[in-house]
Amino acid sequence: MDHPMPAVSAKSTPTFPPDVRKCTSQREQKKSFKEDKPFSFLHVFWEGLVAGGIAGVVVEAALYPIDTIKTRLQAAHGGGKIVLKGLYSGLAGNLAGVLPASAIFVGVYEPTKQKLLKTIPENLSAFAHLTAGAVGGAASSLVRVPTEVVKQRMQTGQFASAPDAVQLIVTKEGFKGLYAGYGSFLLRDLPFDAIQFCIYEQLRIGYKLAAQRDLNDPENAMIGAFSGN
Repeated sequence: MDHPMPAVSAKSTPTFPPDVRKCTSQREQKKSFKEDKPFSFLHVFWEGLVAGGIAGVVVEAALYPIDTIKTRLQAAHGGGKIVLKGLYSGLAGNLAGVLPASAIFVGVYEPTKQKLLKTIPENLSAFAHLTAGAVGGAASSLVRVPTEVVKQRMQTGQFASAPDAVQLIVTKEGFKGLYAGYGSFLLRDLPFDAIQFCIYEQLRIGYKLAAQRDLNDPENAMIGAFSGN
């Protein structure tokens, strides 16, 4: 005997288990939030400036002695004596250049990356990261190269202070002296910046998909260290 089918009102809606309703609601909220939140280049640029400046100063201060030793080893020319005193010589002047350089890099990288990710297909995200890394590196190089020139000459004892170094370099060599080796710097560092940040971002994407959650700070730091950041 056939059982009668229950009448279905035209206004009735299908019911779903609570967990299905919850997931659907979360997806709709995320979609709505993404659509309602406009992209602000200046806002992202400002956030990048602050974060990049702080990170650059912390890293430079921590690793400066190691960089000083490396520079002195390179300047020793086969067996010369390495002086281990004054490993923080020139740090203050160097930080004055590192802070804006790091701020400019991240400040340009982040909005460029986000803008590209919004305009190109998702499967081309690596291209967005490569391009943003190169653009950020090119922008920051206007400050990074003079900073590096002054830092290396101070680390080898040629000058006592950063202002003196800048003044004497400009006096003897002109402003182009502050950009000595600029072409080789771009050939070396722009590909490095692009590849480094592309690897970092792609590793984060893969790790996040595998873990099915947002990454915490130690995990981001671990991925950054592995990619060379």
